[in-house]
Amino acid sequence: MYSVLIVEDDPMVAMINEQYVTRNGNFTVVGHCRNGQEALDFLDKQVVDLLILDVYMPYMNGVEVLHRIRDRHIQTEAIMVTAANDTVTLDDTMHLGVIDYLVKPFAFDRFQIALEKYCNKVRTLKNAQVLDQHNIDSIISNLGTSKEKQYPKGIQEKTLALILNNLDTATGWLDGDTIAKNARLSSVTVRRYMNYLVESGSVLENINYDTGGRPSMLYKKKDH
Repeated sequence: MYSVLIVEDDPMVAMINEQYVTRNGNFTVVGHCRNGQEALDFLDKQVVDLLILDVYMPYMNGVEVLHRIRDRHIQTEAIMVTAANDTVTLDDTMHLGVIDYLVKPFAFDRFQIALEKYCNKVRTLKNAQVLDQHNIDSIISNLGTSKEKQYPKGIQEKTLALILNNLDTATGWLDGDTIAKNARLSSVTVRRYMNYLVESGSVLENINYDTGGRPSMLYKKKDH
């Protein structure tokens, strides 16, 4: 099982990241850090296989953390999870050898792709005593920019991720109005996305008859 350190100053995002990591049976979270300096102090004391690393944090940003990790020759990989989508930040982190780069808000499935990229790299390097062209191509193709998933007309990835994040943090069933309020979307938009998620098998739906009036639909994220 691979060890993961989550470096994120937003407690809610850190909680979502941990949920996404622990739902993959290949990984376990060994710690949380609120800023880059805490992360470096943690890495000085404990070996960690993978960082889930934010860019914008107090005291030291994620790019600087990566620079210092490489300078110290600390053997750990990193997946960037950030709201930063500018080309300079992306270019800097890619040159520092990150496994993947996720822009908030992100969907569970996209997060799992990033984790699988790490697993594939480790497996390939472990199983091949001498790398041939096939092994090298496999590693490089998995570390490259993934092709965006194609969604039906009217379904946008960022809006979909926003709705899924709301369902992920819920403790039970949610109605469409609650989802719309939490995500700051219209009820019509939420209904369209929920229909898509139910049809794709990602979300369960149920009818609530205890409304005192017209029954309403309830939704819950399907367990993976």
